[in-house]
Amino acid sequence: MGAAAMSDWRDKLPSVRGRLVRDEPLAPFTWLRVGGPADVLFLPQDAADLAEFLKALDPGVPVTMLGVGSNTLVRDGGVEGVVIRLGRAFATLEPLPDSRIRAGAAALDAHLAKAAAEAGIGKLEFYIGVPGTVGGALAMNAGCYGLETKDVLVEAYALTRAGEPVVLSNADMRFSYRKSAAVAEQQLIFTGGLFEGYADDPAAILARMTSVNARREAAQPIREKTGGSTFKNPPGLSAWKLVDQAGWRGRMWGGAMFSPQHSNFLINTGEATAADLEGLGEAVRADVRARLRIELEWEIKRIGRPAA
Repeated sequence: MGAAAMSDWRDKLPSVRGRLVRDEPLAPFTWLRVGGPADVLFLPQDAADLAEFLKALDPGVPVTMLGVGSNTLVRDGGVEGVVIRLGRAFATLEPLPDSRIRAGAAALDAHLAKAAAEAGIGKLEFYIGVPGTVGGALAMNAGCYGLETKDVLVEAYALTRAGEPVVLSNADMRFSYRKSAAVAEQQLIFTGGLFEGYADDPAAILARMTSVNARREAAQPIREKTGGSTFKNPPGLSAWKLVDQAGWRGRMWGGAMFSPQHSNFLINTGEATAADLEGLGEAVRADVRARLRIELEWEIKRIGRPAA
């Protein structure tokens, strides 16, 4: 999209009740703290505002969702089109009868785990170890320690790119490891989900959550500028072991490094660019492919344009 075209579409954006911001830096919105600006950042006031905006937006304008950026790498040239970030109106948590809980897409996964525990709903405590939001969990079937979103989701609520509301059952989502076929086939903007566990003693749930947190803190560099697991685990294998075998644990690439603590965690050591981080990831993929004849697939979502 050239400068003239950009001027055209940005001058004709639909009116909103939320906020539209041009050239907003996205690095502060991501855990890796890198990347260029959004052409336009949209912060909708509520679901109706979001739906109306999408219906009126030129279908040719790209739309990208950004949660808390826990597993997102924004490239240095920024993101074309409109980046949508959901706020407080989308972060509701509502316990319901029959060990169910409704969560907005902007609710943190950890907050979903805590709200479920307080309501005596077991089976969702694994979310305490998932860095991100409910919307991201729906999009990528997030999980850890033996459970995934597919194991607890009843239905998901979304808008299409055209602003039409849809409800998807668990089966409709067609989940597999770290992905949903429904998301791959059409652009869905999640607004929330309904989850179901089982009745349990809140104290017992909290004890399990404490155990998950302790395991995570002992094994992962959660206090660094990181993006969570960099690569998906190939069938029957562990990505971190492959990175280790290729000799990349703790090695630097510009300002980027694979963590000495957990070699599937990519770290911005302080001054990394997005190009450093992506370049390191690609170098490791190439090395694992050459040495071990195994193809590593990115789990971190990479969006946007390289630096000019």
